[in-house]
Amino acid sequence: MSKFEELKESVQKIIDLIAAKQSKEANNKLLEVSDTLDEMLDHAEEDEELREISRYQVLLNQLHVKINGEEQVDGE
Repeated sequence: MSKFEELKESVQKIIDLIAAKQSKEANNKLLEVSDTLDEMLDHAEEDEELREISRYQVLLNQLHVKINGEEQVDGE
């Protein structure tokens, strides 16, 4: 399995956790995936790899906003 296939599965798990209203678990998984992306970015050599990593970073940022937005709504 390629590193990007693993990332895709991990991101899907985050989305599933958000859908199941498990914000804490989703946030923990998001942090884990974010660390993995940072490592990949440090070792990326090809432009295509950098573009793919960038796409995942944008997606993770959107998921982060979604998770934290729901936490605020749940806390009210």
